[in-house]
Amino acid sequence: MTMDDYMKLSYHLDLVEDPDEGGYVAFYPELPGCITCGETIERAVENAKEAKRVWLEVAMEEGIAIVQSN
Repeated sequence: MTMDDYMKLSYHLDLVEDPDEGGYVAFYPELPGCITCGETIERAVENAKEAKRVWLEVAMEEGIAIVQSN
């Protein structure tokens, strides 16, 4: 699969409010360690898309198995 193929897959994105630091934490449970944050929900979602791309790039380069979500 190509990067574009993986980016089109629908990975579940969790958003959690961070009461200690403020803002929101965003992570993809199917992509271990793929986590980011943002001051607003919108910014956290934008950051999560970039984090997903970087996570997938590294996984592809390192030969890490990537879950193919629907």
